[in-house]
Amino acid sequence: MITVWGGQTSRSIRVVWVLEEMGLPYRMQQVDMLAAEQDPAFLAVNPANYIPAIEDGEVVMVESIAIMEYLMGRYGPTSLAPAPHDPIFPAYQQFLHLGEAGLATLMMPVIVSRFIAPEGERENWGARWSLQSFRKRLKLVSERLANSPYLAGQAFTAADISVTYALNLGQQHCGITLGDVEQAYLARTTGRDAYKRAMERSHAGVNS
Repeated sequence: MITVWGGQTSRSIRVVWVLEEMGLPYRMQQVDMLAAEQDPAFLAVNPANYIPAIEDGEVVMVESIAIMEYLMGRYGPTSLAPAPHDPIFPAYQQFLHLGEAGLATLMMPVIVSRFIAPEGERENWGARWSLQSFRKRLKLVSERLANSPYLAGQAFTAADISVTYALNLGQQHCGITLGDVEQAYLARTTGRDAYKRAMERSHAGVNS
């Protein structure tokens, strides 16, 4: 049984979403990242103290995109991950990683500045630069979606799971305004039954 250590609004939703799309059994262990003292059982899994993390037998992994690739590679094949010789593979790879490295990561300075930093340090240069950079890279997503319903083309893939999380993060917590094309895209991706199940499981609590 795969164990997912995660939180209700964290990157762990990517992992749970993949598990639901693939129909793999798993259990959730909720982690409160704002707790004064962290669960020693979780720190034994990830001493760096961030989520998500998984345990799969003797395998322990962190980093949401790496975990997604591991699950699809170990338990596939799956339509979530096109084969390397597939013509859509380059776009799939680009947007799978853009969702984290080019988009979601840029939101972290904004979030910690707005919600954690002292009042006088919230509107800082680094946070403003991150927002500007997010908006620039969002153009890659917008241009792609102007020509296809999903980021790899006509079919839903894990690249959409990756980017959907980033767009929701920017929109819900960082003041990013999405256009009609992006909003219609999110309606398609978050309307999937697997996404709805993933959200329910992610909010259900410990050992769900």
